Amino acid sequence: MSKNVTIIGAGVIGLCCAYYLQKEGYEVTVIEKGDITDGTSFGNAGYVSPSHFVPLATPGIVAQGLRWMLSSTSPFYIKPRFNLDLIKWLMTFWKQANAQTVKQNVPPLNDILQLSRELTSDIKNDLGNNFRMQEVGCFMLYKSAAIEKHEIELANEAAALNIETKILNAQEVQAMEPDVQVDVKGGVLYPIDCHMHPGDFMRTLKTHLQKSGVKLQLNTTVKGFEKKGNTVTAVITNQGKFECSQMVLASGSWLPVVSEKLGVSLLLQAGKGYSMTYENVQRNLRYPAILVDKRVAMTPMGADLRMGGTMEISGLNSPLLIKRAHAIYNGAKAYYPDLPVEAMPKEKIWYGLRPLTPDGLPYIGHHSKYTNLVIAGGHAMLGLSLAAATGKLVGELIDKKKPSIDLKAFSPERF
Repeated sequence: MSKNVTIIGAGVIGLCCAYYLQKEGYEVTVIEKGDITDGTSFGNAGYVSPSHFVPLATPGIVAQGLRWMLSSTSPFYIKPRFNLDLIKWLMTFWKQANAQTVKQNVPPLNDILQLSRELTSDIKNDLGNNFRMQEVGCFMLYKSAAIEKHEIELANEAAALNIETKILNAQEVQAMEPDVQVDVKGGVLYPIDCHMHPGDFMRTLKTHLQKSGVKLQLNTTVKGFEKKGNTVTAVITNQGKFECSQMVLASGSWLPVVSEKLGVSLLLQAGKGYSMTYENVQRNLRYPAILVDKRVAMTPMGADLRMGGTMEISGLNSPLLIKRAHAIYNGAKAYYPDLPVEAMPKEKIWYGLRPLTPDGLPYIGHHSKYTNLVIAGGHAMLGLSLAAATGKLVGELIDKKKPSIDLKAFSPERF
């Protein structure tokens, strides 16, 4: 078996695949359409969250989505348009969003989250903590009794999965954030969660891979593939042809665009998220927090503070909607009224595209159409949380080892 692997996509998933494959002695080439200076792997909230064991597709999100989806300022917005891929995705999402399917999907999602949490610490120990990984936990904060009830139910489910939780009232939450006013009914702290600066993580990983001999082929667009029978033999790009023995597709929200060139159809939609990063905040948060009522994520990153959120399904090339970013800011100020930050101008607001599968589980596995093709994508808001485990599992698949966890639930051909 040739020890040569080509990975398409240099986001956090693709780079973690490269990390584990080069450790096993493979010659790795990563093809990336951009230059690895931005993208969803850079501007996200920076969470590694084993506590997020409930998939995106739940009955609750469907009920909320019906109320939200046509409001362009809501946390979950679908831009009205006629698109057959979107219609197929929505129909499948609707079918998956039921209590029985969620119950089936919690154990495999929990398995990969716990594995990834452990492996992320291993990567930190291997590369050094230049990406400021902080292991202080993450809050789920709420303002209403209804959401308090729901979050406590989730905390009880977490406890049943041996995930530590701490349920706190408003006074206890405030005591843990002495530098800012916190206006909440209470919160649940998940001590196992951690956070980091995702851009620094990407830069650290990129530097390590280059020093380890991984070839990063940047600003390179995939035009097509050469095939021989049921084997992919080469990638055709705007920078020439690249021979391949093993192929990994890890191209994020562009995964179906690339896979279609191989005749492989994957249900996946891009979910746009926004973030704003404030530098040198004088009175900053001490803990990251998800503001559940507003669907806003808050992350202290050293002296800086990042706030982000929204789920906007509007295609790959839609413009930034400033009122959605303002909704994030307003949500943050509702929870932290005296936080010393102002609304940002449009030119300073970041956005990225998160790859969404219809059931909220990523695609990880071989595809039966080709003997040398592995799919690794569709991680939604859990890209950083699941990157280490995905890289490890892809390495095991290519090396023909038994995977660390059962991958049946993540099959790219499950729909």
